[in-house]
Amino acid sequence: MKFIVSSSALLKQLQSINGVVTNNPVVPILENFLFEINEGTLTITASDLETSMITELHVEAKENGRIAAPARILLDTLKNLPDQPVTFTIDEETYTIELSSANGRYKLSGENATDFPRVPVVRGSNSIEVPSNLLARAINKTIFAVSTDELRPAMTGIFVQLNDNNITFVATDGHRLLRYRRFDVATGNSASIIIPRKAFTLLKSTLPAEPTTVRVEFNNSNAFFSFDNIRMVCRLIDERYPDYENVIPVQNPNKLVIDRYDLLSSIKRISIYSNKTTHQVRLRIAGSELHISAEDLDFSNEANERLTCQYDGEDMEIGFNARFLIEMLNNIDADEISLELSTPNRAGLLMPSSNDENENILMLVMPVMLNNYV
Repeated sequence: MKFIVSSSALLKQLQSINGVVTNNPVVPILENFLFEINEGTLTITASDLETSMITELHVEAKENGRIAAPARILLDTLKNLPDQPVTFTIDEETYTIELSSANGRYKLSGENATDFPRVPVVRGSNSIEVPSNLLARAINKTIFAVSTDELRPAMTGIFVQLNDNNITFVATDGHRLLRYRRFDVATGNSASIIIPRKAFTLLKSTLPAEPTTVRVEFNNSNAFFSFDNIRMVCRLIDERYPDYENVIPVQNPNKLVIDRYDLLSSIKRISIYSNKTTHQVRLRIAGSELHISAEDLDFSNEANERLTCQYDGEDMEIGFNARFLIEMLNNIDADEISLELSTPNRAGLLMPSSNDENENILMLVMPVMLNNYV
């Protein structure tokens, strides 16, 4: 089997799916890309058993064939070659792959393509079409709050809920919860799935900068994404997602409105002086003033600042993990944010003070117990 392809075109396609390939896979063949040639089209597959990514490009080839090619050495070779046609000559009996370029010849050993796991086919599926920029935004707004605790598998993915008039993305790690809802994407039926963190991370890095339509299909066990010449299949997390709506407090009589950048900058400065284990910062709200303070008793470090805000409610004092607040504030685009509170031991709700008509962002953060110092 023989084919000719542009080195830069092939490199671009390999890099787009290379994130799937792991260093120590369960099955050694997964350290390879699966190359399949059919009627002048080269289909390349990468898989880790849970997630598979497939891409295609046209090549000069007179015959069809399949081979598993080692991912790392192939990528490293192509990265260091100038843009030029490269000829692949494959011996299907010994699985030897030879690359010929203007610079020289390179020989590497492939493996039998029949050992490569089959990519699941998503049959009898539900489907929806989502603009790529909206999908990328939804992933960006939620993925940082996904849990890494393997003992709670449902929370290691993003919960996607389809309704008649909206689509909702939810992520939580038990300390904070993100709910991102779009009203300009909807399906005729209701369904919910949990997409693993790795699959959405790979998808986010692969989505093109220019707007395109992403087709999403799913059944009870797998989800299938396709756009341009890229396809991705991932196994869904087969667990029951926590009832997140019940966690969101409804009665929040104390409402604080403040400039997002001022609050973010202040918390970043104050958190330098917080305890390195708890990262605790204290918010004391009285009248139209917000006092932010932190201390680290082990090193006698402490800091406090005062900000002007709009506040409607009773004076109160509440503690939060500074790292969570910083991450959440960084993921809000609005100039002004609203913080809704009930009591010092109940979750606070952080959101833009005014939402776009097509989207709704709600961030919930659990408080930390204050160790009372004067």
